[in-house]
Order: sequence, then structure tokens, then C-alpha cells
Amino acid sequence: MWITLHICIYLTFNFISAASVTNTGICKLQGHFKLNGMYQDGDLIIGGLFAFHLITVFPELSFIKEPEQPHCQRFYMAAFQQAQAMVFAINEINENPNLLPNITLGYHLYDNCIKLGVAFRAATSLLSGTEETLSNFNCTGPPPVIGIVGDPSSTHCIAISSVLGLFRIPMVSYYASCSCLSDRKKHPSFFRTIPSDAFQVRAMIQILRHFGWTWVGLLYSDDDYGINAAQSFHQNVKLFGGCVGFSEILPRDNNPRDIQRILKVIQTSTAKVVVVFSTVAYVVPLMDEVALQNVTGRQWIASEGWATSPLFHTQRLLPFLGGTLGIAIRRGEIQGFYEFLLRLRPDNNPRNNVVKMFWENMFGCSFEPIGSEKEKLCTGQEDLSSTNTAYTDVSGLRAAYNVYKAVYALAYALHDLTQCEEGRGPFSDNTCANITSLQPWQVVHYLQKVNFTTGFGDHVSFDKNGDALAIYDVMNWQPSADGSIIVRTVGVVDEGAATGKVLTLDEDALYWNFETRKPPRSVCSESCPPGTRQARRKGLPVCCFDCLPCADGEISNTTDANECIECPDEFWSNSDKNLCIPKEVEYLSFEEPLGISLTTASLLGTCLCSVVVVIFAHHRNTPVVRANNSELSFLLLLSLKLCFLCVLLFIGRPQLWTCQLRHAVFGISFVLCVSSILVKTMVVIAVFKSSRPEGNAAMKWFGAAQQRITVLTLTALQVVICAVWLTTASPTPHKNSLYMSSKIVYECTIGSVAGFSILLGYIGLLAAVSFLLAFLARNLPDSFNEAKFITFSMLIFCAVWIAFVPAYVSSPGKYAVAVEIFAILASSFGLLVAIFAPKCYIIILHPERNTKKAIMGRTN
Repeated sequence: MWITLHICIYLTFNFISAASVTNTGICKLQGHFKLNGMYQDGDLIIGGLFAFHLITVFPELSFIKEPEQPHCQRFYMAAFQQAQAMVFAINEINENPNLLPNITLGYHLYDNCIKLGVAFRAATSLLSGTEETLSNFNCTGPPPVIGIVGDPSSTHCIAISSVLGLFRIPMVSYYASCSCLSDRKKHPSFFRTIPSDAFQVRAMIQILRHFGWTWVGLLYSDDDYGINAAQSFHQNVKLFGGCVGFSEILPRDNNPRDIQRILKVIQTSTAKVVVVFSTVAYVVPLMDEVALQNVTGRQWIASEGWATSPLFHTQRLLPFLGGTLGIAIRRGEIQGFYEFLLRLRPDNNPRNNVVKMFWENMFGCSFEPIGSEKEKLCTGQEDLSSTNTAYTDVSGLRAAYNVYKAVYALAYALHDLTQCEEGRGPFSDNTCANITSLQPWQVVHYLQKVNFTTGFGDHVSFDKNGDALAIYDVMNWQPSADGSIIVRTVGVVDEGAATGKVLTLDEDALYWNFETRKPPRSVCSESCPPGTRQARRKGLPVCCFDCLPCADGEISNTTDANECIECPDEFWSNSDKNLCIPKEVEYLSFEEPLGISLTTASLLGTCLCSVVVVIFAHHRNTPVVRANNSELSFLLLLSLKLCFLCVLLFIGRPQLWTCQLRHAVFGISFVLCVSSILVKTMVVIAVFKSSRPEGNAAMKWFGAAQQRITVLTLTALQVVICAVWLTTASPTPHKNSLYMSSKIVYECTIGSVAGFSILLGYIGLLAAVSFLLAFLARNLPDSFNEAKFITFSMLIFCAVWIAFVPAYVSSPGKYAVAVEIFAILASSFGLLVAIFAPKCYIIILHPERNTKKAIMGRTN
């Protein structure tokens, strides 16, 4: 908005280059600006804007007379060299028979004095031409200038290009890098041979990424160049995971308080790398204060605006700025340019007054005597080869090389225009442009498509936004032999590199201004190793975080992971939390101590049963064995042996057949056991009743056959229960992760809770009936006291299984299986010992009691 206002002020109130049509029909200039310049006539004129002076002095405004013209001071040798590069390029083109034959190019160069007002006056003077009057209103012939090379300032280009774009007059800048100038809607005829700041920012990002600098400070100048570059940097630095620790704007007025405040921010920040987007004028006071306050330990990154400036290459600044990395526009070489510079001589043409100014500043003389005897007069024949200034230094042609390319770009566009074949042209009705009535917009068309290679080997073309190919040199500030700073090229940033490698650095050639002589670490937080995740610190940028270990069952296998990844169902995190490993499968195995102990107990019980069977078989005809149906005793021993052996089905890796058999065998074995005990109890009661006169028929109806049938019937019922259970909802192996997340408990599901409950309930019912009958028969005569042992055995059995229920429910994983095995073994051992131990005691240790007389004698 302010640019448009500025333009309107100049156009409306100052009548810049305005013309009025008099009564005679002649268009006449109303006035001339006092502008410093250089001129050479030609068929086609190319304009140029250069910063020949660094300071502009404006006159005081009295408002009672016409103000005087502003004048410029402090001649800038480097800018004059750049202007001479344009002159050299035009002379070289005019001497080239293959480029623009029969056409001579001329030039008209003006000084902008680094002020927008002066630059805009110079630009409008180029547009309007220098003729005093104009009577030809048919606009025949070429325009005053067919294009403008310049301006070096982005701010100036924004204002000037806004006006030139209205008339589609091409403007090719050699140093204006603001990314805002890539907007084709606002600047339709703007081109440049320096890459856009958007490319420069990406080049900076490439360097930061290469060295792992994710925590940086940012300083930028208070102008279009700095502000737009800072905005682009903020956007791009986030894309590669970096953060800006602080962002400060360098004051326009170089206020010492503001500069001191900025330095305090730099010193208190943990960011070791400071990126500065600025021109030289803003950086000089900052670096003076850096030296004054002895600010060290910082890695400076310089933008192309000050990366090669000799103002900082002093011994005083080496301790603070040594090791600085910078981005510089591509250095080039121009064959014959040095000799051309030395051949320069001043003349008396007032349009070439800049040459005289240069000569006076170079040799400290004057062409006009001012009355002082000490003032040396210039002869114009002084020897330039004896001087050593920025004018004669061609070792690092950067801006001058860009000027050279800009002139050639316009020349090749004009050459392509003249090579057009009528009827095959690019304009309406396939027409071609006419060099005698050339229009600027026609030059813009060809300039957009220009494509050539310089003598140095650099390819020149423009993209759709008028930007040049992005290529920069990476500079490193190193100590020289005299203790000052020397700038060396240590790498290249080339977005169009054929190898695909954008950044190329010679790291062995780098100088680091740190004690370690290595690049510094500049991160807000150290990287989180695998096995951890980032947790952002509240109120700080994303680069500032804490590293938290992943939770159990989660991993991170990359550095700086934002989230931990949950392991699949059958996997678990290792101790380092960086790898998912298969979960440990847990089951009661034969190899572990608990499994070995239970297996041993099972086999011991089986052996004891076998021993009792052998004892009973050997003494099968003795009264103790024959009492109370020896057949039931053997059947009971067989069932107890099965109870002990079924334990082995509960140990080992669960399989389908073991899962199906373990509970079925367990249920049938215990029913066979308990039903045998029940029948034995009933036999005791029947025998007692048959000993009385009124109970003679008791044993008749409960003989051996009836006893077998009863046992088989009760057992068959359990077989039916198991069969129905296995066919409807069979137990199956199951991997259970609910008990312990880090382990898989391999167990057998019961399939049907109802089936398992009926199985246990049926055993419990038989046990309860047996206990009740045995308890009622406990006071029978001594000769029939087996009921007491049965009562005691059933008491143990019931106690064990009543305690089993809560213990089973509360035991996790394999321990639930161990609890069930323990209940089986405990109840089996209880039955074996309570019922058969007294009989074995008599048979083995007191055989004298194992007689019918002894047994019957107890009743007397």
C-alpha cells in the first residue's frame, strides 16, 4: 500500500517525466532530474540502475522556492565494477557477429544512491527518454529503452516493477532476491539472474539439516528483503523438524538499546547457531556490539546480503566471526574483463559524469580546480593497474557476473525475436515482432523462453516466475596469514544438480571457531533414543521435549519417535523397549521344579497303590483283606491309581487330546473311587444289619453282583456326563494374555462351565452321601469299624475340594493347574492312607491280628 502511495506522490505532485501537449501539438518534457549516469548510443538502448553512491543528501525544504536536487556521496567501487560489467557485456555483444548482427546495443545507466526516491526518478527518466520534445504520436520506432538491468534493491524493484509491469517493460535485476518478486500477477515483466530468497532459505535449511542444527536463532533486517526471508525461513524450518529459538528484527535506525537487547537475547538463548538475513548496513552495528561485549561461542550463518562483504574481514572481528558459514551468489569468471577495467578512461561527455566521479575517488584528484593548491588535478591518464580496490578485484565476481548474465539474457531474447519467420510467429495471426516498431511486451515473451550457456559454463534460463536457476556457493570465514578474515568457497547448493545431491560440502576445508574444532551442537533437547518417545514441554517449541520410556508392551525403533507402537497380541517389548519379541509362553511343564515335584508325587502315589495291590494280592485270603468285599478294595485301588496317573495329563504343553482327556479321566476316576467307597460303606451297614435277627435278608439283596452293578451304574452316569460335555463344548487349548500382559498362559479352556460344574457336582454329591453314611455308621461294633476310616477319608476328601474352589479361582495361569493337581493328589493320598494304611499296618506289622478269631474276638 505504501509503495502505491509513494508512486502516486511522485507521479502526481512532482510530475516526474510528465509531458504536456502544447497548442502546437508537441509533447515537451517539463523538467530534468539531476542524475549521475553513463551513456552510449545504439540502435536499441538497455537501461541500468546501479548503486554508485551509498549516501543520499536531500536539501532542506523551505516551501518558498523550488527545492534543489538531492546529491549523492560516498562512492561505491564495487557497484561501479558491476556497471562496467554491463558495459563490457554490451561491447562484447556488439562485436559478436553471431549475436544480434546488424544491430548495435547502447546503454543508459543511472545511479540510485540506495534511495527509493532517487531510484524511481532514474527509472522514470529511462522510460520517458531524454528528448526535449516529441512530435511523433504514432509511436513508431523502438521505445527509449527495451529493458532495464537492475535495480539491486528488492524494495526498489517492488516499486519500480509495479509501474514497469503496467507497460510490460522487462526488468532484469541482478541482486534483488525478495521472494515476493516472484508474484507474476504483481510483477508480470520482472526477471532476475539471482536466485529468489525462497531458494536461499532452502539453501540455509540444507546446511542446518546437514549439521543437525534444529535449534537456531533468527535475526533479520527491517526491510522487504529481511522480512520476506524471515517469513519463508519460519515456514521452511518447521518442515525439516527445526525450531526457531528466538526471532529478532534488526532496527532500522541502529538504535544502540535495541541492539544491546538483541545481544542479551542471543547470550541467554541455548541456541548456538544464529541465522542472519540482512544487508550489510544492518549487520555492521550489530557486529560492533558483538565485539564490544565479547560474545563468542556462536555459529553465525550469513545470508548472501553480507556473506562476502569485506567490511567484516578484520582482525578485530576474527575471534567472533571466524568460522561463519554464508550463502553467496554464484561466483563467475568473465574472460577479458580485468583488462577491460584497466582500459577505462574518463571523457568530457556530461552523460558519463559517473566515470569522472569514479576517477576522482580512485586517485584522490579533481578534474575541476577549486582554488586550493593542495588539490591534485586529474589528468585522465592515471594508471589503474597500480590500484588495489574492489573495482579491480575480479577474483570473486558475483554481482558483476549476474549483471553480465542479465545483459546477455536481454540480448539473446532480442536475437530470438529477430530470428522469427513471418507466418510462424508467436503472436496473433502467427505474426512476428518488427524491430523498427518493437514493443516491450514482445521482448518479455522471448525473455521468458531464453536459454543459453555463458562462457564460464553456467546455464541461464528463467522459470515461470522469472527466477533464475537456484545455485549458491557456500562460504566459510577463515583466518588469513595476517590475522584477518578470508572468505573461502567450501561447497555448492544446487537444486538442479544432475546427481540429485543438493548440498555438496568439502568438510575437510571447513574452519570451526570452537575449541573442539568441530561443528557445535545446537539442539533444544537431545534426540530421544529408540525405546523412548518425545513429550513436548509446555509452552516451548516442538524441538523442546523430554524423553519418556515406552510403556510395557510398546516400543519405538526410531530416534525421536513421537509415539510408541503397541506390540501385536502375541509379542511383547524387550527390556530396551526397541523391539517386539514373542511373548513367553507359560504352562506347567515337566522340566520346571513345580512340574517335577507334582510328577514325582503322582508317580509316588501310583507306586504306593501298586504296592498296596501287591500286599493285598499276596494276603488275599486273610480275614483283613477278605473283610468287606476284597473285590471292592481292588477296584478302589485301581481307581486311586487312575486318579494319581490323570495328574500327568495336566502337566506339559496343552494339546487338544490332553485337554479333552484330563477332566474326563479325572471325573471318571474319582467317581469310580467315590462310588467304590460309597458301596463299601453300604456293605458295612448291610453286614451290621444282617448280624441281627430282623436283618437276615439285608445281604441277600446287596450281594457282590449288586455291588458291582451299583459301582458301574454310578460310574456310567459320569461317563455319560463327560461324553455329552466333550461332544457339545469340548475343552480346547487357549493362549490367554489376560493374566499377565507380558506372557501367554497356555491353558485348556473348560469349554462349558455347566458341563464342568455338573462333573464336579456329581463327584461332590457322591462324596457327601458317602461321608453321611460313613458318619452314621461310625459307632458300629469294632469288628466292623472300617466305617470310621471311611468317615475320616471322606472328611479329608471334602475338605480338600472345598478349599480347592477359592484357591483355583484366585490362582493365575499355570498355578491354577497346579492347585487342581494338588487337590487331586491330596484327596487321593488322603483316601489311600485313611482307608488302606490301617489294614497294611495289621497285615505287615501285626500279622497275629490278621485272624478271624482276633477280629471276632473284639466283639466279646
